[in-house]
Amino acid sequence: MRAAYTILLLICSNIFMTFAWYGHLKFQHLKFFQKAGLFGIIVASWLIAFLEYSLMVPANRMGYKENGGPFTLVQLKVIQEVITLLVFTVFTLLLFRNEQLKWNHFVGFVFLILAVYFIRK
Repeated sequence: MRAAYTILLLICSNIFMTFAWYGHLKFQHLKFFQKAGLFGIIVASWLIAFLEYSLMVPANRMGYKENGGPFTLVQLKVIQEVITLLVFTVFTLLLFRNEQLKWNHFVGFVFLILAVYFIRK
């Protein structure tokens, strides 16, 4: 159960992270982003990132083997990276329809998923 909660929190935190890092690129036509300037966008991203950290830190603490979780530190990191790429891919496909994913991107994703498999062994 700790594994499922850890992964769920990592997914949620990565959704916030992706919006903090890339959301302003999609929503730059909104009035706030037009008036805010770079500093305002950075502050807005930090506020979103605060939500990401509020989920990421508990996920790592709960999932870490030495805290009673099922994952080693390396496993947590690789799982987080795969989740980041999956969330980013969905984000890109849904919001940035002009971006294209090519076959080599999918091959790379398969290798990352294989990395999770081998690191868990």
